[in-house]
Amino acid sequence: MDAAALSPTTPSTTSTRRIWAVWAVALAAYLVGVMHRTSFGVAGLEAADRFGAAPAVLSGFVVLQLLVYASLQIPVGVLLDRFGAQRLVVAGALTMAAGQVVLALATSLPLAIAARLLVGTGDALTFISVLAVVNAWFPARRVPLLTQLTGLLGQLGQVLSALPLAALLYGPGWTPAFLSAAGLGVFVAIAVLVVVRNRPPGAPPPPAAPSPREIVDGLKKSWREPGTRLGLWTHMGTQFSGTVFALLWGVPYLVAGQGFSSGQASALLTVFVGVGILAGPLFGEFTARHPLRRSWLVLTVIGLTAGAWTVVLLVPPPAPGWLLVVLVVVLALGGPGSMIGFDYARTFNPGHRQGTAVGIVNIGGFLASLLVAQAVGVVLGLSSGGYSPEAFRLAWTVQYVVWAFATAGILVARRRARRKLAADGVVVPPLREVLARRRR
Repeated sequence: MDAAALSPTTPSTTSTRRIWAVWAVALAAYLVGVMHRTSFGVAGLEAADRFGAAPAVLSGFVVLQLLVYASLQIPVGVLLDRFGAQRLVVAGALTMAAGQVVLALATSLPLAIAARLLVGTGDALTFISVLAVVNAWFPARRVPLLTQLTGLLGQLGQVLSALPLAALLYGPGWTPAFLSAAGLGVFVAIAVLVVVRNRPPGAPPPPAAPSPREIVDGLKKSWREPGTRLGLWTHMGTQFSGTVFALLWGVPYLVAGQGFSSGQASALLTVFVGVGILAGPLFGEFTARHPLRRSWLVLTVIGLTAGAWTVVLLVPPPAPGWLLVVLVVVLALGGPGSMIGFDYARTFNPGHRQGTAVGIVNIGGFLASLLVAQAVGVVLGLSSGGYSPEAFRLAWTVQYVVWAFATAGILVARRRARRKLAADGVVVPPLREVLARRRR
């Protein structure tokens, strides 16, 4: 697990200003992609009125979007290894912009669904491609921190959804809001085309494009790698709860289930983003300094998230405002926690397979998110109270199945990964032994 061998060192001939400019533009593309992804969350109740959608149908919008996103992760990983990051980021930005144009003009349910499918397709092309830019342009020691910063600063796209996009939605209206989002998407696509390159000047060229048989072989090897599966379960267990909350059901829950105003609910989503940005560098530094203890941080995040939800759901609604703030703060840790999954993919796979491995990892959280988002919608739809506090209280309990499943997967995959490391001469001592030595 030689991290230095898995991420190229930035050539000394490349100026620091150029490196940061490339990263900043790639980050902007991801940030706008997150805005597109989460834009339906702040428009959930308006969409229900505009399209006459019941709760299960409303959740179906996001479920289909996430289904497309998750199902494309492995194909996108293969395309990334073959065509490079720049082309995929540009294609993703333009596809999401097209989806927002369709949604802005849609007055029927089928068109609106088609629009979100376009957004999911473009979204699928973006994040792992931006991570490839980070891996190519920064030294290996800085990749964990830059991965965290990319993932968490990109979540500022939720702020664009929660504040300016929401202001346009509640002011000028549906069509101007989503057309504005589309225009921003076209702008970042042009910026990426002008500024971003797949690798620094002087870096060795990528290997020749693999044949279809080599692609299938690489996919099998990536999946058989215990570290890849450890990353998959990590991403699944940490990411889904915050994603479902921010992407679809958070605002309706806070407004209809807890008595918040729309403005208060949107403001709480900005807290979600802010805490994630603060936690990201800390998680990244911990990952870089203690690569053999990453799983304990992951398990802690899962435990805190499940615990916070348990307390909130045990309190009869409406819950105290401070308790809901605590819930949002804990949910915000899931984003930084999920980034550790990509670090597993990076450190356990050779460079020519990293796009495929990252694609596999990225399936975990979004597959769990689409299942939970749909399940919450189904429970709400079956409830006689609709969007009632008690219906939401019951609906959120579907999360516990995913936490149990992901935690079991982490423990099994970690055992196998450590067994493989031991065969390579890297022995991971039990945590209790490490702590005992430090007390002496």
